[in-house]
Amino acid sequence: MTRRLAVAWAAAGAVVLHVPATAAGRDARLQLDDLRRLVRLSEPRISPDGATVLVSATRADYEANEFRTELVAIDVARGSQAVLARGKGLGHVRWSPSGTRVAFLASAGGQRQIHLLEARGGVPVQLTRSPTDVQFFAWAPDSATIAFVAGDAPAARAGAAPHNDTFVVANDHYLTTVPPAASHVWIVPTAGGPARRLTSGAWSLSTSLGASPLSWSPDGRSIACVRLPSASPGDTDQGAVVVLDVAGGEPRRVTGRPAREGNAQFSPDGGRIAFTYPRSGDPANVDEVRIAPASGGPGESVSEAIDRQVSLQAWWPDGSSLLLAGTDGTRSALWVQPLAGAARKLDLGGVAWLEAVSVSRKGALAFVGSEPSRPPEVHVLVAGAPPRRLTDFNRHIGALALGRNERLTFTSPDGLAGDGVVTYPPDFDARRRYPLVLVIHGGPTASSTEGFSSLVQLLAAHGWVVFQPNYRGSDNLGNAYQRAIADDAGEGPGRDVMAGVDALVARGFIDPGRIAVSGWSYGGFMTAWLIGRYPDRWRAAVAGAAPVDLTDMYSLTDLNVMRRHAITGSPFVGDNLRKYMEMSPLVHLPKVRTPTLVMSLTGDVRVVVTGSYKIYRALKDNGVPVEFVAFPGPGHSPADPVRQLERDRRWVEWLARWL
Repeated sequence: MTRRLAVAWAAAGAVVLHVPATAAGRDARLQLDDLRRLVRLSEPRISPDGATVLVSATRADYEANEFRTELVAIDVARGSQAVLARGKGLGHVRWSPSGTRVAFLASAGGQRQIHLLEARGGVPVQLTRSPTDVQFFAWAPDSATIAFVAGDAPAARAGAAPHNDTFVVANDHYLTTVPPAASHVWIVPTAGGPARRLTSGAWSLSTSLGASPLSWSPDGRSIACVRLPSASPGDTDQGAVVVLDVAGGEPRRVTGRPAREGNAQFSPDGGRIAFTYPRSGDPANVDEVRIAPASGGPGESVSEAIDRQVSLQAWWPDGSSLLLAGTDGTRSALWVQPLAGAARKLDLGGVAWLEAVSVSRKGALAFVGSEPSRPPEVHVLVAGAPPRRLTDFNRHIGALALGRNERLTFTSPDGLAGDGVVTYPPDFDARRRYPLVLVIHGGPTASSTEGFSSLVQLLAAHGWVVFQPNYRGSDNLGNAYQRAIADDAGEGPGRDVMAGVDALVARGFIDPGRIAVSGWSYGGFMTAWLIGRYPDRWRAAVAGAAPVDLTDMYSLTDLNVMRRHAITGSPFVGDNLRKYMEMSPLVHLPKVRTPTLVMSLTGDVRVVVTGSYKIYRALKDNGVPVEFVAFPGPGHSPADPVRQLERDRRWVEWLARWL
């Protein structure tokens, strides 16, 4: 995110990748073409009785340039598999509480709609006919009703109005051409029939599953969710937990806070609601999980002692605890957090990264997870035993010779202790000297783990040591480390990365004259910062979707006015503009001397393409080798298989050219 690739710089100016003959099996190394067969797994859902896991398995069709998804049922005891459904846009799979039916989203008539399927198989039946996409849904406890969220359809215009498409801009991104539509809740009977609208108004539910799922009370009379003041993307940090009366009426606030609450979930007894909230309400702090009475009240944090950025996965079935997920060091972690007392960290065995955990009524877990040398597969975890891998969709990659991962710790000049992941070439020999390639994660509220990364393994297969640093602002080392990036988006994280590089060079097997830096999104920001701030350290760079001017991030993107991790105020108030410029890589671009590949999507609203143009112009004007590759269309990173593969190909070949 490797039959060894030997590189020759051709006279015509193109990089030619020569693949020497190798022995079969574990001597073969990962190549770009191996990724064509990579199966992507998402949203594993374990049945209420724990006997079956459903997972969406997606494969790339390069001829049609689209992804094709199957809904696969896996027998937990035997490991046997059966394909239950296929469909475009298939996803968001959910068991009915009774365990007898399955609901999922799939495209129908140009919109994503809810489909129902008997658990034993059969022909899916379309349940909804919403004029806009169904974004997500939740079964009622009696399995007779489903609540779903969809965007409002545009209002019809009359008379001369169809020719007047002007609108008032709010906290929207710079490519907005129509006012964003509010998302609201509807109720539909699973036996069939018309949907009933439950909410309406200028306010909106978040379309982010992590921020605003629908959670039914056990008696089926109420739904907990998160309300936003508007549909404008810049307001998505203003979420407040509310309870909806299924019979109708205005949403009732639970805590009274106006902002930054997310992911509300009713307890199994219906008396409490768990939700996420940043420590002390500060967006630069870690998210904690709080519990409030369903009748109302501010609630109390139950996860503060974990001191990690955590997400709320589920209530434990008996209501005594919560299941939380996060990153601890360079590995994913799951904790069972009692309502009072210390959390218990679960043994994940060899799984280094995981996502999308679901829980059966008896406490069995299912999740997609990856080991350092194996792409993601479906695992189950039952109390008292380590995780058991259920699937082998990506056995062709697991059979290759892959690079070994290792955690590296280091200390920055100001005393902050950081870490990162080092990946070695498959034939690593500490007596040799190797080029070093940095792959810097985005976020910045994220982290690199020891889990499988196709891009990192491609680079290691090339004979390079790869380093993925976790700089201050990363979410894996506690609140103090995460918060240290606030109002210090460039200098502090840059020192952390350089401290990690120096620690690695000191081991003696890195060639200090052949070090490259690369990254996407905030990783692109840090790449641009490092090649300007430390211009003599790098042989090559790849800056993907790089935000080099933080005033652009505030003024033009979908995040815009949102108070967030590294940026906590407006650049246009007081003396903040000076501070914004000091934190922007833009001010260091005239000093860059590193050959740099710039990549971006032309319609990216998370990190606007203006930053990539600024890097390109600055380097071009100063005679620095630079190439700017644009991917047409919307998105923060390529979404189709052809462009995803092309991005990785250009990334690897640019580094090969200069290393």
